[in-house]
Amino acid sequence: VQLQASGGGLTLPGGSLNLSCAASGFNLDYYAVGWFRQGPGKEREGVACLGSGDTNIEYVDAVKGRFTISRDATKNTLVLQMNNLKPEDTAVYYCATGPFSLGGVRCDLAPVSEYNFWGQGTLVTVSS
Repeated sequence: VQLQASGGGLTLPGGSLNLSCAASGFNLDYYAVGWFRQGPGKEREGVACLGSGDTNIEYVDAVKGRFTISRDATKNTLVLQMNNLKPEDTAVYYCATGPFSLGGVRCDLAPVSEYNFWGQGTLVTVSS
């Protein structure tokens, strides 16, 4: 059972990156899932989440209109497309799973403790 995050890197302000989080050993479709980030000297915060059965999608205000969260069911993978990146987006990004439901459960960006299974982080650096 594993979540494997990838896709981080260094980009210029205004650039784009796509993060992927591949799940193995379980089906992501039945979990609320989310992307979180922790910048230097900051607490971990929710960036985007997706309810199981795609019941809802939530974004933190700072990324609305720039980031898109989605689920690729064929690859059992969670994706975060990040456009128009800013230096303040620099952080280690983590994917995580939250509540399980066969019938669909909504996601929340907080509290972070609601998410109990985490992938390793992938570093995103936005700098000129």
